[in-house]
Amino acid sequence: MWGGTWDVHRFEEIDSTNAYLHRQARLGAPEGTVAVAAHQSAGRGRLNRRWEAPPGASLLVSVLFRPDLDPAELHLCTAAMALAAAEACRRVAGVGPVLKWPNDVLVAEEKLAGVLAEAVFDEGPDGAVAVVVGLGLNIDWPGPEGAGGTSLRALGAEKVDRPELLDTLLDALSTRRALLDSGEGRRQVVAELRNRCATLGRRVRVELASESVVGMATEIDEGGHLVVRTRDGPRTVSAGDVVHLRPG
Repeated sequence: MWGGTWDVHRFEEIDSTNAYLHRQARLGAPEGTVAVAAHQSAGRGRLNRRWEAPPGASLLVSVLFRPDLDPAELHLCTAAMALAAAEACRRVAGVGPVLKWPNDVLVAEEKLAGVLAEAVFDEGPDGAVAVVVGLGLNIDWPGPEGAGGTSLRALGAEKVDRPELLDTLLDALSTRRALLDSGEGRRQVVAELRNRCATLGRRVRVELASESVVGMATEIDEGGHLVVRTRDGPRTVSAGDVVHLRPG
């Protein structure tokens, strides 16, 4: 059960906040351990894409979870972080983002933040013992030119207090992490994800390991998975890289 306490470790520079918490998880670090850095020298996004922002230009933070979840439900940790990030942007910067399933925070189709969740496995039969959930949120830098990103500054929030943004994020995340401890709570997280998700009602292409699924995103099911209506019928997708397509 979530105890509601954060232990924040701050770094001027680190290889990756996710990698740091991977190491700490294997050493037995408790749930609620947080790493935040001004700069990452080896930051990563989904599919091992390299992502390196200028020092101090982004909120770079990772959180260690030890949820009692079925492996098929671990992606709800990603949803909890993305929803918390969107709430923090609204409360601190007056910016109201939406979510692109499964892990991006958008404003007007431009990426404001991304979430990367990674399971940490032990060598025994129990499988995943922890989930490291990382967030990169653009404050003063929209990302590389042509990458389709934006930032809180570009959206009109000229002076964002980073400590306040982090505190607000962790406060919003604590509420949603507690919900993951019960079936009813998990349904609440999924319901909020549906309400905030800009992917629903869109034509999409979902890049999977061995194929691409193209169709209309029609639903997020009770487990938080995306349902895509294709020419061959509905497909339920548990993870993948989603591209919003133009109508037609």
